[in-house]
Amino acid sequence: MHVCMIAYTFYEGDNRVMRYAEALAARGDHVDVIAVAKESQPKYEVLNGVRVFRIQMRKKNEKHPLTHLIRLLMFLVRASILVAAKHVRHRYNIVHVHSVPDFLVFAALVPRFTGACVILDIHDLLPELYADKFKVSPSSRTFRALRIVERVSAASADHVIAPNHIWREKLVQRSVEASKCSVFMNYPDPSVFSLRERSRRDNKVVLMYPGSLNWHQGLDLAIRAFAINAKLFPTSEFHIYGEGPERENLVQLAAELDLRDRVLFHAPLPLREIAIITENSDLGIIPKRNDGFGDEAFSTKSLEFMMLAVPIIIADTRVDKLYFNTDIVTFFRSGDIADLASCMRRLMEDKLLRMEQAAKALVFVKSYSWDSKKNDYMALVDRLTARVSGADVVPAGEAHF
Repeated sequence: MHVCMIAYTFYEGDNRVMRYAEALAARGDHVDVIAVAKESQPKYEVLNGVRVFRIQMRKKNEKHPLTHLIRLLMFLVRASILVAAKHVRHRYNIVHVHSVPDFLVFAALVPRFTGACVILDIHDLLPELYADKFKVSPSSRTFRALRIVERVSAASADHVIAPNHIWREKLVQRSVEASKCSVFMNYPDPSVFSLRERSRRDNKVVLMYPGSLNWHQGLDLAIRAFAINAKLFPTSEFHIYGEGPERENLVQLAAELDLRDRVLFHAPLPLREIAIITENSDLGIIPKRNDGFGDEAFSTKSLEFMMLAVPIIIADTRVDKLYFNTDIVTFFRSGDIADLASCMRRLMEDKLLRMEQAAKALVFVKSYSWDSKKNDYMALVDRLTARVSGADVVPAGEAHF
């Protein structure tokens, strides 16, 4: 089978795209991925059997909607041309398009109209994400227009994947038929996030956050909470791995709180490298705000921390309370700096408590690993391509759980 994946993301740092692509390649499928590049990265390389084409440079520094849109449209045009050219030479059976943005699905129009099956994988709901990033009201024309884009994009795909059950419900209500929408959460891949022997041998307590530096992620709250405890735990450090529009503000905040040497900012790393660093941390911090977007956006960081036996403190957002309980995570009241500081203090001073929580979470997360869900994705892909080719359809079972 010939498969193409399209994603406006850095391939080696995106768990969702990488795990799908590597799983298909491992079973013998020919997989092309069209993505973006960082400086000094090659335009083409083969990674674990996956052919990666990087067609555009990307910096996550968009502060104006127009800048963001222009970059997305440039990627759409380039991806459309490349996909069409490759499809002419060797027909793709399936094109798996990763959103955001939803309209990237139109890069698959040529394959779609010539027999290929198209999956639209919605990582984040675009209207809600845009409203959060650029402070747009849900009643605005832009928000309503993005909902129309979502609906048209979903109609242009044979199947739509939602990242959690709350967002599947929203998509079914406004944009897609229930029969063509499944949930595949951002399950961690055990081949990447597997327990190894910790290499750290110091007496520090290291808190960690890996991910995008956006306002809804609440990193400013976490830095302020860490500052409250800094004198009580003089060997503690807070390591932040990532980039995004809030980075400069966060660096400045750490400096203002006299934490330059305690709150350490690092560039984002490929998944396999960040997994090793994560395992050597003592406490994972996921301080999301429970606004419209953050309240419903599931963070795969939580499952990755669990896979590596790292206890986590997480905001009591709607989506996280849907999946987790107080046995496996420590909830704090979202937006409450004092409560977050209290949770930090309790876990930082009690190593046994951290170990107990991590052990329970490790048992829980086994049912949420990619190993336990991979066959459901394969069944979905095979069912869709069999339907297009006219072959007998193999039931996909409970592919959306």
